Amino acid sequence: MARRVLISDGLTKTLYEGDDANSAIVHFKDDVVRSPGGAVHSVAGKGVLANRISAHIMTRIEAVGVPTHFVKQINMREQLVRRVDMIGIDVMVRNAAAGNLCERLDVKEGTALNQPIFELYAKHENGTRSFINDYHAIERGIVDPFELEDIIYMSMRVNDFLNGMFSGVNLRLVDFNISFGRIYGEYGEVYLLLADEISPDNCRIWDINSDDRLGRDRIDVKDSVLIEGYQEVAQRLGIVPDMSIFQGGNIDEEMAGLEGIENELSRARRLRSVGRNSQPRKL
Repeated sequence: MARRVLISDGLTKTLYEGDDANSAIVHFKDDVVRSPGGAVHSVAGKGVLANRISAHIMTRIEAVGVPTHFVKQINMREQLVRRVDMIGIDVMVRNAAAGNLCERLDVKEGTALNQPIFELYAKHENGTRSFINDYHAIERGIVDPFELEDIIYMSMRVNDFLNGMFSGVNLRLVDFNISFGRIYGEYGEVYLLLADEISPDNCRIWDINSDDRLGRDRIDVKDSVLIEGYQEVAQRLGIVPDMSIFQGGNIDEEMAGLEGIENELSRARRLRSVGRNSQPRKL
């Protein structure tokens, strides 16, 4: 097997070059950090579940008209993606109050918001993020107004779909964090794709009836409880067996034999360029 060329190595994922200049391979790690600045800790199987959940969700999102970078799941821990130029902001989509939003709005945790809140966070090279507004993002040259408009619109579409999908299996999507990337056309036109991942790693997901936390709220608890939460989400989505997929800390063979998920719609999609009514812009 040829030696892989590393593109980047983050906390939860490693990115390698693909077979051509337009593709990349994402490897999902088991690593978590239980507190800001804390030591990295490995939770067996977390990366496997995050990979499968994200592959499933990305494929479903593509089906409702939001283009993604996901191509197909290669194995339990890896997926093939379209290589994109990542945009230096994350979008935090909030449907209910949780985390630091409770203090900022002076409301109790879990309070339903009258409408979704879309927040922008600038990503820095040292791995930290800072809360910014639309004008900051444009002033710093992270995005232009056309791109920002499309990013918010796509985030709204993703949120509408995810709320419906999760509520259908008695789960409440409290908030989640998403990223976008650019690809470029022959004449400098810019296209945006939903990138990175959508999994319990970057979602707050609660049970509708009990408010039991099943997503990233479990990062600070013991390993077995974290895995149970991620596995519960995957089981309700119907993408892993109803029985435990871990035996003695190892992945059950039935999980290893599950069919890979593929984004067939990405082959035939027609992308809409950003600012299509204006002259193409070279960024």
